[in-house]
Amino acid sequence: MKDILSEIIAHKRIEIEQQKQAVSLSQLQEQAAVMMQEAVGTGASGTTPVRSMKRALVSSSSGIIAEFKRRSPSKGWIKENAQANLIPPAYETAGASALSILTDEKFFGGNLRDIRTARPLVNIPILRKDFIIDKYQLLQARIVGADAVLLIAACLTPDECHTLTMQAHELGLEVLLEVHSTSELSYIYKETDMVGVNNRNLGSFVTDIENSFRIAEKLKNAVAEIDFQTPPLLVSESGISHPETIRELRSAGFRGFLMGETFMRTDDPGSTLEELIHGI
Repeated sequence: MKDILSEIIAHKRIEIEQQKQAVSLSQLQEQAAVMMQEAVGTGASGTTPVRSMKRALVSSSSGIIAEFKRRSPSKGWIKENAQANLIPPAYETAGASALSILTDEKFFGGNLRDIRTARPLVNIPILRKDFIIDKYQLLQARIVGADAVLLIAACLTPDECHTLTMQAHELGLEVLLEVHSTSELSYIYKETDMVGVNNRNLGSFVTDIENSFRIAEKLKNAVAEIDFQTPPLLVSESGISHPETIRELRSAGFRGFLMGETFMRTDDPGSTLEELIHGI
């Protein structure tokens, strides 16, 4: 079966180099430094998340991270003309705890402008969901207004993941570490903010919700063995569509539930989310 993840990462490396030719790393670092200094001017620490996704999920009764996603590599267009100025605010109104916004253009039809557009319209945390392999992408995320970033274990070595986690924290970004199997639990460090179990195989893009339940116990054991100041919050990602599934996942130890297609495939994603929350 074709390995979609390998194809995405190969293209991502080319894409980042092209972006660096247009806007250098040092230029981005200067922009980010200005933003962080402005944050200090308002009484906040430049390295403290403006909106903590982890805290938002802890304090939420639903824990839903609602995703803005136009297409999928395996299923094609989901909502080609979806507008970032309409759906994210509707998600917040409906009761979402946080937002996930896809910024990969070639495979998911997203872009960084979607976060820039949504940011002033919502008050809940925004996760930049992309295939992050370079500090350059962390700087981009900070500049457009993201509060957290996704780091996918399958895309990185443990050392790369740890380095990017520390760099993200220096920029005031939280990290959602994504794992797919028990073999990737070694990627969890004491600095990890959140751990997400992706129920979608990133090689084949086949979804199996049972993946979260299979990994849950070993994941909790792995977390228990690390000396955390505050343990990472556990998130289940993809393939979730029913309130009952969320209740079962919560019983298994998860507190965040990343959902996208369930909402984006409907005419009114915000109303679909609201109905689901009422059923939890």
